[in-house]
Amino acid sequence: MHRPGFSFSHFGMYVTDIKKMEDFYTRILDFTVTDQGDLSGPNGPMHLVFLSRDPEEHHQIVLISGRPSEPSFNPINQISLKADSLGTLRQMHALLVKEGADDITPVTHGNAVSIYVRDPEGNRLELYFDLPWYVSQPMRLPVDLAGDDWVLMKRLEEHARSLPNFMPRSAWTAKMAKRMGLDSQS
Repeated sequence: MHRPGFSFSHFGMYVTDIKKMEDFYTRILDFTVTDQGDLSGPNGPMHLVFLSRDPEEHHQIVLISGRPSEPSFNPINQISLKADSLGTLRQMHALLVKEGADDITPVTHGNAVSIYVRDPEGNRLELYFDLPWYVSQPMRLPVDLAGDDWVLMKRLEEHARSLPNFMPRSAWTAKMAKRMGLDSQS
C-alpha cells in the first residue's frame, strides 16, 4: 500500500573527505558509482559522486564536496521526493508558488525535471519526475514549467538529446544492472 503523489527517493550530503566517503559506501555498503563530476555551487566548485544499489535508480545517495568544518553546518544537501507524473510535479509547483514558498527553483537535470524548494525550517527539498532517458551527470539548467505536459516533454527531450551519453532509460538501466552484477540474476 502506498500514497499517490510522491515517494521517497534519495538524499545528498556535503562531505569533508569525498574519497573516504566514496570508499565506505562502495566497499562497505556495496553501492556503485553511477556518475561523478563537477559543478559550480554557491560557495565555489563542488565535486559530486552519485551512488546507487538499484539499477532502476540513477542515484540513491549523492556525496558533495565542500562541507565546512563548523559543527553548525547541516551536511544534508537535500531530501528528495519522486513524483508519480509530470502533471503531479507541475501541480506541486503551482501550489508552492500560490503558498509563497521560499526559493522555488525548477531545473532540468537532463534525465529528470526537478523543483528545489526550502521547507519552513530551511531544509532543502527536491521534488522531481524521472524522464524516460539518461544523460551524463551532473547537469543542471533552469527550466520553465509553463505550458502543457506534452509541450514541456518535447522541450526537455530536445535539450536532453543535445547532451553527452543520451540514451533511453531502459538502456542505461541495463548497463547499470550489468555494472552492479545484477544482469544475470532473476
